[in-house]
Amino acid sequence: MDRQVYIKGGLRTPIGVVHGQYKEILPEVLGSRILNQLRHAYRLESVDSVICGNATGTGGNIGRLMTLMSRFPDTVPAMTVDTQCASGGMSVAWAYAQIKAGISHTVIAGGIESASLQPKRSYAALDRREGDYYVAQFSPHEISSDAMLWGAERTIKKHAVSDEEMKYHVLRSHRLAQEAKEKRVLEPYVLPVIVHQRYCIDECIRKTMSASLLNRMKSILGEGTQVTAGNACLTHDGAAFLVVTDTPSECRIAHIESWAGDPLYSPEGAWLSTELLLNRTQLSMDDIDVIEWNEAFAVIDVLFARTYPNQLDKYNRLGGALAYGHPYGASGAIILLHAMAALQACQGKYAICAIAGAGGTGVAILLERMEQISIL
Repeated sequence: MDRQVYIKGGLRTPIGVVHGQYKEILPEVLGSRILNQLRHAYRLESVDSVICGNATGTGGNIGRLMTLMSRFPDTVPAMTVDTQCASGGMSVAWAYAQIKAGISHTVIAGGIESASLQPKRSYAALDRREGDYYVAQFSPHEISSDAMLWGAERTIKKHAVSDEEMKYHVLRSHRLAQEAKEKRVLEPYVLPVIVHQRYCIDECIRKTMSASLLNRMKSILGEGTQVTAGNACLTHDGAAFLVVTDTPSECRIAHIESWAGDPLYSPEGAWLSTELLLNRTQLSMDDIDVIEWNEAFAVIDVLFARTYPNQLDKYNRLGGALAYGHPYGASGAIILLHAMAALQACQGKYAICAIAGAGGTGVAILLERMEQISIL
């Protein structure tokens, strides 16, 4: 029996900047609030499992801790997935696999992150690596807290990407995100969160983002480099989850592909996992109505524009992570929610969501809209 897998719906929190509105809020608390609302909205007394992506938390199966903090019964199993930036996407892939295999019927999958509360760790006394660290080692060839920034810089140099190309996509992302905000396109997919008697917002969208502001931003990695605070995501806090099920629903997960390659050029993961998915499904970009790539760096947008120059109007239609932010473990689920919103807005059929991960990984997910997306 070929089991089909669907997304019934989902929610994300507003996305906060590091040390911003969620600076004191544990990520598992943010995630549990979404679980509670999904349980209420979809009348889920229980689910078969919860799968939670997380990249920078305390470890110890934070997904289980989050589920125990929710109103779901203690009998709901939960697991945590760490593929860094791709964790939320891989959580959905695991949910898809469980349902395809007949192990589960309904799974909640997504991710949580708090850069604000990211713990500092220390290497053991006998470890050849010394001192404290915030960022794990992703490649045998590199031990650096700036590994992802250098990965972006190498990718920029490899593809001879200009500053002007990247500036175009930064400005486009903020403009489209601001337009989506004004039109309230994403409002049905964002859980209202109140902290200190104030409603939280997507903190990172800049209405005043301009070329002159981008021109004033210095390179982060030193002279001769091109990565800046404008063309790279900052660090963020947030959570997002989807209800994945075998019950026919509004959006079907038609196919998933995971990819791995050179860890020193990790931003290529969204591009190359998408190419793999198109090849395996024998589709072309002409068949796709919505494309969501997690634009952790503007070089990722440039790779899209160069590969698919006639498809830019389909790409990150509501703006991307350069505007909204990139709470690592949650971002894969966030772009799926944004794709669902964009499919609904344009009445399209297919969407591709892709995200790169540290260590040279990527995951691409093909969605098919069956009918109108569920509005909570």
